[in-house]
Amino acid sequence: MTVIEEIAYRAKIASGLLRVIPSIARADALNRMAGKLIECKEALLKANAADLAGASGLSDAFQKRLKVDEKVFNYMVKRLQEAAALPDPVGRVIEHRTMPSGLDVKRVAVPIGVLAMIYEARPNVTSDAAAVALKSGNAVILKGGSESLRTNMVLAEAMRSAACEAGLPEDVIQLIPTADRNAVNELLQQDKYIDLIIPRGGKSLIQAISEGTRIPVLKHYDGICHLYIAHDADIDMAVKLVINSKCQNVAVCNALETLLIDRDAPALLKQRIAQALREKNVEIRGCERFCAEVPDCIPAVPADWDAEYLGNILSIRIVDGIDNAMEHIAEHGSGHTDGIITSSDELASRFIANVDSASVLVNASTRLSGGGDYGMGAVVGISTDKLHARGPVGPAELCTYKWVAVGNGTLRE
Repeated sequence: MTVIEEIAYRAKIASGLLRVIPSIARADALNRMAGKLIECKEALLKANAADLAGASGLSDAFQKRLKVDEKVFNYMVKRLQEAAALPDPVGRVIEHRTMPSGLDVKRVAVPIGVLAMIYEARPNVTSDAAAVALKSGNAVILKGGSESLRTNMVLAEAMRSAACEAGLPEDVIQLIPTADRNAVNELLQQDKYIDLIIPRGGKSLIQAISEGTRIPVLKHYDGICHLYIAHDADIDMAVKLVINSKCQNVAVCNALETLLIDRDAPALLKQRIAQALREKNVEIRGCERFCAEVPDCIPAVPADWDAEYLGNILSIRIVDGIDNAMEHIAEHGSGHTDGIITSSDELASRFIANVDSASVLVNASTRLSGGGDYGMGAVVGISTDKLHARGPVGPAELCTYKWVAVGNGTLRE
């Protein structure tokens, strides 16, 4: 048995043991994990500094994602504590009925089993994944990027220690302790032991994992997010929402990438949006009609409507009403997050009913489509799949279910 196969096997054993451990013990483990992180803070920051030194030749954006500063550290601790306080998703009765035969039938939420989390750069994913996995009663195998190996090893050891102190099997949390890329390929072959793989990173990583395994994969390829400004939108609100959606953090999957503006929206709205974007150093790539109304924009090309920029670029298109806006989203969207800005309940209802995305927002920033702002606490990412989880993936989304039927010598007629 290879090292990777042994890790997967131990995770499978641990998941079976975890299935019968009560909610209070799992919550205790999560709180202890937060405490252990505080205890090992100095060692964690030292390991992270070493990782950052090794990544000195990489981009500033990558190093930013890799760095554990005070804000990131506090975030990790808080997310563990929040997960501990959430309602337990395991054991929820999803539906319940008593049949005429007397058979008592329930559909009950249960853990999936063994999760494998494959991700890049961000050390906070290590603690988030462990938090969400334990809250949902799952064992988790963590494979972070090679650049963050030292940081992740400190985190994993602290969390494993806390799990043991709470009476959980140590192997409910395991970290692949190597930077060898072949470890990922071997992990993808462990369909005997691993029930679900969750990749978090760029499109190429997710595609490679999906194509390289028989294990189900929870996917999120692109975040091509739209806002449609209806003709009746409040101008001040629209400007604020566009700027927040695009500029609050340009490098994340729920940042705005394409703005659709109704042809009957006031000229003042278009001018103010363009001015506000330029003040934030956002490059505007406009359709022919937008460029005609707002000079000094870069003409958009067809590829812009399918682009996830993850940077200071926004494409803007004038559309002929809500139907045209929804057609554009259906053709070019990624099913992640799309929103409408309007004063009309009727338009909002039509948009909600017709736009087929994981998150549909009304008069709200696209940056809100995530676990924390939806009251879910820690999440392990956002799924643009439709089965079995969609949108932010938290503890409840990492449960499946079983049917439980209780009779009294009940026979089928």
